[in-house]
Formats: sequence, structure tokens, C-alpha cells
Amino acid sequence: MLKSLSISVAALAVCATGAVSAQNIFGDPNSGTVVLEAGFPDDPHTVELVSGGSINAEEAIGNCSGYISEDPDVRLTFTRDETHDALPLFISVRADGDTTLVINAPDGNWYCNDDGQGEGVNPSVVFGPAQSGDYEIWVGSFEEGEFIDAQLDISGLGGQ
Repeated sequence: MLKSLSISVAALAVCATGAVSAQNIFGDPNSGTVVLEAGFPDDPHTVELVSGGSINAEEAIGNCSGYISEDPDVRLTFTRDETHDALPLFISVRADGDTTLVINAPDGNWYCNDDGQGEGVNPSVVFGPAQSGDYEIWVGSFEEGEFIDAQLDISGLGGQ
């Protein structure tokens, strides 16, 4: 587990981008706002949503893939505490189609993923250790014009 966590965190650093985009990080989330504190009891916390949009994430943000909406799909307001200070935060998607994940983290950087850890087509991003603050999350569809029923999972215990 620790080895895969280290690899995930290292992979995340490669996928981070500081690019500025036309995304509306302050927009009303399409599927709502989630407020969680480290160690939350309903782990993983799941949000049902539909992926996709008309904006090409690669053109809008750079180093990202898929088609996303202008406003985030979900806004996660996360608070870590001293007990869980060094624990990671896993954000992943489960869907029957090819989805992508685009996240604007509390540090202002963009984090993107297409195919998780290389297994299948479900994306995931690991923040280790987790940061307190707002995470604006977009779930994109790899193909333009495709809208896929999906589940966004937020976990402090592990991802896909």
C-alpha cells in the first residue's frame, strides 16, 4: 500500500499544471458542494453525476484531457486535522465509459488524470498529504459530445 501510495503521489506531481484557464472555479457546481473533515465516517463519500461538457480540457488548461463543463461538477470543501494531518485524499471516478478528472486544488494548481494508475479507463488523483480548502472537481468525458453516468468517490482510505 505504501509503495503504491508513493507511486501515486509521484505520478500526481507530474500531472500538476499551473496553467490558468477559462474554467469558472467560482461557478455553482453542477452536482453540488460536499463538506468533509478528515476521517469522515461515510468513506468513501460518493456523488452521482454526469460527465462531459463542451470545453476541451487540453486547450483550456493544458496537460489535461477530455471534455468538461465550464462550472465544476462538484466542490469539495475539505478540512484536515492534527490526527489525520499526514493522510492522503483520494478522488476517483467510476463509470462504464472513458472519463477524465480535472481538479483545481486549494493550492491553486490544476491536477488531471485520464486512466488512473494505468488500469482501465477510470481516473483518479491522490493528494498526499491532503490540503485543507476547496477542491473544484470536473469529471470529463474523453470523447467530445459524450455524457456518461458516473460516480465520484472521495476517500481518505484508498482509491481504485
